[in-house]
Amino acid sequence: MLPNFLRFKSLVPFLFALLLLPAIAWGQDVEMTAAADAEQAADTVSVNQWITGLRFDLSATQVGFQNWAEGGTNSFSVSTRLDGHALRGGEDWRQSYRIRLGFGVINQEDDGFRKSEDIVRLAAAFLNRGERGFFHTFQPTISAELRTQFASGFNFREDPFGEDRDPPVKVSEFFSPATITQSVGLTYEPISWFQQRLGVGAKQTVVAVPRLRELYGVDPDSPIRFQLGMQSDTNVDVQLAENIRYISGLTLFAAFDQDDLPDMLWENQIRMSVNSFLDVRFEFTAFFDRDVSRALQMKEVLAVGVSFDLI
Repeated sequence: MLPNFLRFKSLVPFLFALLLLPAIAWGQDVEMTAAADAEQAADTVSVNQWITGLRFDLSATQVGFQNWAEGGTNSFSVSTRLDGHALRGGEDWRQSYRIRLGFGVINQEDDGFRKSEDIVRLAAAFLNRGERGFFHTFQPTISAELRTQFASGFNFREDPFGEDRDPPVKVSEFFSPATITQSVGLTYEPISWFQQRLGVGAKQTVVAVPRLRELYGVDPDSPIRFQLGMQSDTNVDVQLAENIRYISGLTLFAAFDQDDLPDMLWENQIRMSVNSFLDVRFEFTAFFDRDVSRALQMKEVLAVGVSFDLI
């Protein structure tokens, strides 16, 4: 049994506290600065004006040995990334669209090429621009997001189905799984680099391949698991220094039908620009979904490569 403070019934006030924490912590002086930053950010997206951006990253690593007494493994890896956004302001509503696509492979000795990175992220949000009062501070918001991957993924260590098959064993492919979420709630933006959204959300876990459904807690006879609950999204996008940018997104989803810890996806990225085209990127992702695994899943990426602004 979970302690009381981890139960869902106590999660709702915790999320509301998280929503209000920045305003309480920063105090009056910071609130004045935050208001100026928020006003400047709102002016940036003027009525019926589109603001767009598209960035392409390419990184590669090669290690080779010949007659090396200390030993080593020859390897080659390459990864690509495409990040884009489109923002548009309106009389009453502000639109926001984001896309993140990434794919990478690695080749070590005789193992052949294996997938090292595979990301598909699509997100959209519509925020109501209240003129004054409560809905000026807490903006009504409708949002949706899709997460999946391009290619098949394999477990090279063991058979997660418990059938004692020799690895590699396929554990994922396109739309197996895919996570689709929709939420209706309120958005709080005290300053330009911080955004907190809280609302009622719906989550669909899609597994198109019947054989893979048991790995993701989906009924073998149905391709979709539907859940309704509370959803919290916390986003930070801040310039730490002239050439260092920190981007973070924390999503919590607490299903109404589960008295358990909420699902969590926490993505962090630090980008360090060496010059106009050379970047160093560090990423850390933590993922928890009790329907998939009782363990906290973690991933980290350190990449050095070239970056180009396409738009």
